[in-house]
Amino acid sequence: MELGVQQMDRGKDYSPEEYWADLAERYENADDFGLAPILHPQTPQWFNRVLDELQLRAFRRALKIASFPAGSRILDIGCGTGRWVRRYAELGYAPTGVDATRRMLVIARAQQTRAPLVVGSASHLPFSDASFDGLSDITVVQHIPYALQGAALREMIRILRPGGRMILLELVQGKDPHIFPRTSVEWIQEVESCGAKLIKCFGQEFFLPDRLFVHLAGAISGQRRDHISRVQFSPRNPTPDKPTAIRRIYWNLRHITVLSSACIEPGVSRICPISLATHGVFVFRKV
Repeated sequence: MELGVQQMDRGKDYSPEEYWADLAERYENADDFGLAPILHPQTPQWFNRVLDELQLRAFRRALKIASFPAGSRILDIGCGTGRWVRRYAELGYAPTGVDATRRMLVIARAQQTRAPLVVGSASHLPFSDASFDGLSDITVVQHIPYALQGAALREMIRILRPGGRMILLELVQGKDPHIFPRTSVEWIQEVESCGAKLIKCFGQEFFLPDRLFVHLAGAISGQRRDHISRVQFSPRNPTPDKPTAIRRIYWNLRHITVLSSACIEPGVSRICPISLATHGVFVFRKV
């Protein structure tokens, strides 16, 4: 799938390695669950807890679709602070985590991740062909510039055994210097061109009430940023806004809209198309 020149140029000064290393260093001790370095470090802790719970729901739904047998060897790519590796182990699988940022793996160990953890990038995975029964990529490739996404996806398919399952959770909309989303159709075409076949996909994080609130708040304040960029960490502005009265009011109100959105998310995700979601969840089988 060809992308416009403007999309290709976006993020040309962005380095994934520096971005994640900076997050790991700045937010290692920001919360007790290791979520700040991998989700939204400049938001209240409750916000990341809600997002993690929503992603966990989607993760469980994807696992049912993938139907991994007990004891399957599963690689979590871009494992960060190890939350999915730990969950795989709790479910009786044999997980391994790989991440390009060594500091993230240090945090993962501090979070009691006991499974094997390996330093390596998605574009050059340090594993032999057909090493795993399954793999997951939770919001990883969306942070890789478009020109390099294909190489990362080909590497993922390479290390899967024939018939192995692949779970992707990636942005299908948004705009920021360090995110490179695709539409659901583009994600499917990109992965299938690498040697996999889609089993099923669905939308994740629709957050309709919260998105309406963010839109209205932006219109009132004159800051017309979308609901994604409003919570993204920017390496150019690494210091979060000061906890002013306005900011406290904003997050108090958003607490209500976020929880409301989370309550209706299961129903919305089964009714609305992926194009209305923030992320898409895709389950593929290696052919």
